[in-house]
Amino acid sequence: MTTPGDDLAAPADEIEVHECVAVTDDLVDAMDRLIPQLSSSNPAPGRAELAEIVASPATTLFVARHRGRIVGALTLVAFRIPTGVRTRIEDVVVDETVRGRRVGEMLSEAALDRARQLGARSTDLTSRPSREAANRLYSRMGFQQRESNVYRYTL
Repeated sequence: MTTPGDDLAAPADEIEVHECVAVTDDLVDAMDRLIPQLSSSNPAPGRAELAEIVASPATTLFVARHRGRIVGALTLVAFRIPTGVRTRIEDVVVDETVRGRRVGEMLSEAALDRARQLGARSTDLTSRPSREAANRLYSRMGFQQRESNVYRYTL
């Protein structure tokens, strides 16, 4: 008996990561499927929001595909401040059907490569402690947990 997603149980060499340069129906559909796996409190971006992300010089949206189907996404945010170029990885999500197949690692490596090209000296990210597999991945990749207070002001 097969279950939905069985055909997606792919080895890493069947996963391709690309920068998203256009908003397509499959991107909109993928975000509708993926974002609820990342956040239960934020809706998936619509076509207009995705177009803004793709067009912005401050963001690069990477997608991972398996057999043409988008199975993961990551956004790299880059901006210049007086002390240099800063980059952050945000909203990493991998479809539950392909987790454990290096999709998150491949997306993160693509983002780090782009950060290097942009002249960033470091890249930051945050990850909730409950996302244990993601935290193990980031540690294994060389990210170091920082001693810092993170503050948020809700508008």
